[in-house]
Amino acid sequence: MQVIAMHGWCGDQRGWEPWRQAAEARGWIWQSGERGYGGLSPHTPSWRPERGARAVIIHSLGLHLLPAEVLAEADRVVLLASFAAFVPPGVTGRRLRTALGGMAAALRGPEASTMLQQFLAEAAAPQSVNQLPIGPGLEPLSEPGRSRLEEDLQRLAATESLPNGFPRQAAVLIVEAGLDRIVAPESSAQLRSLLPDAEVWRYADDGHCLLETPLVQPVLDWLARPHG
Repeated sequence: MQVIAMHGWCGDQRGWEPWRQAAEARGWIWQSGERGYGGLSPHTPSWRPERGARAVIIHSLGLHLLPAEVLAEADRVVLLASFAAFVPPGVTGRRLRTALGGMAAALRGPEASTMLQQFLAEAAAPQSVNQLPIGPGLEPLSEPGRSRLEEDLQRLAATESLPNGFPRQAAVLIVEAGLDRIVAPESSAQLRSLLPDAEVWRYADDGHCLLETPLVQPVLDWLARPHG
């Protein structure tokens, strides 16, 4: 089994460390994509030539950050608190577009770090932001990191559906957080409607970062099951 993981906005690959250790304990090949928002260098993963199953595990915006050619070759896809279109139509969408505009403006000014910490607190809720691993938003912000964060806010606002390269033949697991303060319920519903054959796990009492949910082994067990 090869696994490629991709973090979401204002995250980095350090958040995958428990997953990487558990996957490698099974003898699997693990790679993490990295956008380089914080102190880590950007890295775009690619599949190795080894034969066997190919899986992607994605959190949030990570679905829209992986290259289409990487996504297209996956035969298993795990979507953690993710979405096809981040901004739904109607009142909720107008509110989110206003919020994204304010976040972009904050990134250009001295309040950037404060805004990122507020975002991370919302993403961690109802758990404490102190439960998040160290990463972007909790470290000093570099100019390249600031630029990538702003670029990906624009990417976030522009999402409309599943990204190019999404493997329609793949087995899909959708993991939803019932108390998600980042992804709107309408966006979660759209993702389910676009992937009607997906298996859905919903954790009613957890937030966007799924901090209290023991997901690592159950998700890896799901990946290990025969599919297709």
